[in-house]
Parts: sequence; C-alpha cells; structure tokens
Amino acid sequence: MTTLVFVHGWSVTHTSTYGDLPARLQQRAAAEGLPLRIADLWLSEYVSFDDAVTMADLVRGFDRALRELHLHDAQFACITHSTGGPLVREWLRAQRERPAIHSTIRLSHLVMLAPANFGSALAQLGKSSVSRLQAWFQGIEPGRRILDWLELGSTESLSLNLDHIHGDDPADAGQFLFVLTGDRPDRAMYDHINSYTGEDGSDGVVRIAAANLNARHAVLSKGRAENPDTLSLNVRRAPRSAFKLIAGAAHSGERHGIMAAATTPTIDAILRCLRVFDRNSYAELCDAFAVENAARDRDRVEFEPAGPFPPRLHIHDPCSLLLVRLTDETDEPLTDARFLLQAGTPSNPDWMPQGFMLDRQAHSHARHVIALFLNHAVLAGSERIGDPRNSRKTLRAALDAHRPYGALIQPVDLEGLVHHAIAQTHPADDLLDLLGPHETTVLDVVMPRKVHEGVFRLIRSLAPRDFRHPEPGPTIP
Repeated sequence: MTTLVFVHGWSVTHTSTYGDLPARLQQRAAAEGLPLRIADLWLSEYVSFDDAVTMADLVRGFDRALRELHLHDAQFACITHSTGGPLVREWLRAQRERPAIHSTIRLSHLVMLAPANFGSALAQLGKSSVSRLQAWFQGIEPGRRILDWLELGSTESLSLNLDHIHGDDPADAGQFLFVLTGDRPDRAMYDHINSYTGEDGSDGVVRIAAANLNARHAVLSKGRAENPDTLSLNVRRAPRSAFKLIAGAAHSGERHGIMAAATTPTIDAILRCLRVFDRNSYAELCDAFAVENAARDRDRVEFEPAGPFPPRLHIHDPCSLLLVRLTDETDEPLTDARFLLQAGTPSNPDWMPQGFMLDRQAHSHARHVIALFLNHAVLAGSERIGDPRNSRKTLRAALDAHRPYGALIQPVDLEGLVHHAIAQTHPADDLLDLLGPHETTVLDVVMPRKVHEGVFRLIRSLAPRDFRHPEPGPTIP
C-alpha cells in the first residue's frame, strides 16, 4: 500500500472532523510493519454544503483530485466516513460505466466508516425550514442536492445499490469493500426535538441496516395463473461484503464517534481490512466479522444513566430496513395504495407481533416509496433477555415468531375502465425470508393493471352514438 485517501461526510467544513484517526492509524501501521508513511496520507476537502452541488459533481471533483496526485503505481486505498462512502462508490460506478471520461486509477480497498449507503432518515429533516435557517446563520447552505441523494428510497441511492446487488462481485476483481459501523447513538448528543438521533438500531445518524451492503432486491409481481391477484416473490442477494459492528461507537463526536474518537477497536478493524490481499483472505475476514457480530448481538443490553432516576433500558435488537416501491406493471407509481404487513394463516394484519414496526417514512417527493424500519428480532422470535447484573431477572420474556408473514396491498382505485385490485402475497411465500438482521431489502411491488375492453371498441352501427358513459365490460387478458 502506498497511498491512503480519507473522505469525510456531508456538511463538513473543517478537516478537524478526521480527529486523530489518520495519525493514529499511521502509527499503528508502522508499529505492525504495514508500509504507510505520513507522506502517503491525503485528507479530502469537498463541499457538500452548497445547494447547487450534486453527487455527480462531487464524483467529477474526486476524479480530478485523484489525477493530480500523480500516483506512481496508479493505485490507492480509501477510508470514508458517512456520505463519503456512497460518494466513492458512485465514483467506482462512473469509472466502470464511463471509462473514457474517468481516470483508470485503481482503488484496492474501500473501508467505509458508518456509510449512509442506503441513506439516512435524518436527510428529510436536514431539508426542513428549521435546518435551512440554522445553516443560513452558520453562513452555509444545507446542501439540498446531496440530501436529496441521502433521503431513504431516493432514485439515485436505489440506482447505485441495485447495480451493486445485481452486479459482479468486486472481490473477484481484487477490489475489496468493507463497512464498519457503530452499534448505538451517543446519548450525550441526543436531540430532544429529533428522536432519530437516539434511535436504537442506528448510530444516531445512519441505521445499521442502511450502512450494510449485504442487501437484497425482491420483486412481488403477478405470478401463478390460478389467481391473478396473488403476487409471487423473487429475491436477489448482493455479493457478500465484509461488515462489522464496532461496539459502543456512534456516528460522530469526539468521545464515541467512529472516526473522530479513533478508538482502538476501530483502528484494529481498519488494519484488519487493509491486510486483506486476495479473495480468500477477504472471505476469511467476512466470516470472522460475522462471528463477532453474532457475539455483539448476544450482548445487546444497555443501561443509559438518567441522573437521579432509574437507568433507561435499551435492548439493541437486530433491525431490518425495508424500502418498498409501489408501482403497477406499466411502471406507474401507486401513490395512494396501502401496503400492510400481515401474519399467520390465514394472514391477518392484526396478528403482527407487538413492537415489530419501529418507524415508517414516506419519500418526500415520491410518495409511492416507503421506508419501513422493522425489529427483526421481534419478527423472527427471540430468546429471553436476562439482566446482565442479575441472571435470574428477566428484562424481556421470550418472543414467539408469528410466521408466515405476508403483505396486503390495497389500491384506492378498485373500479372503472382502468383500475387496480386488492392483491396479496402467495401463502407459500414468507416475507421474513427476504429480511436479514442488520440488512436492507428493496422490495418492488408490481401490481396488475386491470384494463377493461370498454376503453376501446369497434362497432358496425353508422348511427350517431354517445359513449360518454361506456360499459367497462370484461378485463383484457
């Protein structure tokens, strides 16, 4: 390794955001025999706080900056934070798709710290009038175009991630991607006006599942001929990526921030990533991280001090992010359709387990795109959670799964010449199979479009005929 580039996140205005991470990483690397000198470290300064700047603009700027390094081996490794992860991934895609325009410099290792790969629930709030006013007082803009990319379910973020899910495995080409993310918010940075900053299942800014690249793309569409209003499920899984939870780390902050705090666990994990040199060593690290994540999930109890009052209990259950896009077979958005999860046999929305839904957020511009934040442990069932201070005390009783899980889709236009019908998943399909703990699933629901033959008829009568109120007739097969 000869060059290491650091790329910060959204709305950063000072390189102090990197904290001691570059220096501490160089010191540890030198002590352990990794050839990394201070002269090989480069810190990014990019502008995301200008409303005119887009992700594509930043990709162009990043490409130009890399060219000016004049790397003697035309290769580098990269450590990113937050929005820096998607930015570098967008550059990698542009490099693949438009090689004549972008440089041929090769990225060997991409280590993403708390990346907003699927966006952040906070992006909508960052575009609010209050946030814009606060940014104005600070002499900057909120960076609206970048926040558009970061909104959960945005067209741009889904395009990048679906390309990844359906694309080739980067590791087969000797390009290694890693995600390291904190497992809880920094309680001292909790914003009492915005509960997302203290949301369990996140690091206070980015949900764990939204950082993870081990994602799925599922499609619910018309399948079995015996019932055209029953939707069948098809699922595609992304290439396996290295993913590790850093226990106790948060998104930002000098004390617990995964980058600024530069704790020993974070430094250790980064160095393990940088030591990967081939497909086999990458697979071994993926396996090791999975074992360590499972151990963290078993030790999921946190007691938050509350001054003179009893401590607040947090059970850090594995969660799943489900991004639902509701369209019909002509790709028309169904903005007013209801998407309901249901459980049991026969399926019933009232039988979903208590506490399964943590949050629901519709896209601000595309109302047919909905982000559902789900407690995977509640859906899958969970063992009894005991008090680590007293093993005989139960903090939460064992939870039973209510499988199988299905979906019911209720359009608003149930009649007319052109309309949609109520549809549901096939009883043989269990939606829990497409949800992974700490993972994101993009679910495309493609509804059948009912077109009746009354939209177009041929008649023989030459006499004048008023057809302002046509009979719909049967549906066109």
